[in-house]
Amino acid sequence: MLSTGLPQGAVPRLERPGPLRERVYETLLELITTRALRPGQHLVESELAGHLGVSRQPVREALQRLSTDGWVDLRPAQGAFVHEPTEEEADQLLTVRTLLEAEAARLAAANAGSAGIAELERLCAQGERAVAQDDVEEAVATNAAFHAKVMELAGNAVLAELAAQVGRRVRWYYTPVARQRGKQSWSEHRELIAAIAARDEGRATELMRAHTEHTRRTYHERERS
Repeated sequence: MLSTGLPQGAVPRLERPGPLRERVYETLLELITTRALRPGQHLVESELAGHLGVSRQPVREALQRLSTDGWVDLRPAQGAFVHEPTEEEADQLLTVRTLLEAEAARLAAANAGSAGIAELERLCAQGERAVAQDDVEEAVATNAAFHAKVMELAGNAVLAELAAQVGRRVRWYYTPVARQRGKQSWSEHRELIAAIAARDEGRATELMRAHTEHTRRTYHERERS
């Protein structure tokens, strides 16, 4: 295992065709988002380049961009490190998420058709299976897909754009509490689907607000549990 903490073969080597700089950036961002690269972890250009099968230059450029976007901290004479979010940063982000997703749930209740509701049911079943199998990675990915589907059903492009800006960070914060949220999170999803299917805008709004607030509190309480 290299000092980056990634086992050999854990990262697929990138194929040469295509916009390499962008693909290196997206790959590193995905590794950070899923916490394969953990907050505070030292990122060594040469080792990351070796994992990805590229030269150091696109890795250096990706780290610079990740620093600009707030995912990586560049420390003079020390190098690059995965950003460690403060409690305040997490609280602000998750509070904004609550506002956006509560409105999305209201609009979804007003606009969703049977096909959209069926897709929410499918995703919910998929998430419940992931929890039963203790597959945290799948549960996190399915949770993100479920919330993205609610946002899609809302039918508001501006709201969706704003949600997309915070979506990846929400996934970053959700990952360490996904196992703790477990079955309860998907039970809350079931209630939300029922409210959307019943076209109950008020209940859908309140359920989503309570659901996202529960995740926010769980994140802050994670180290005491």
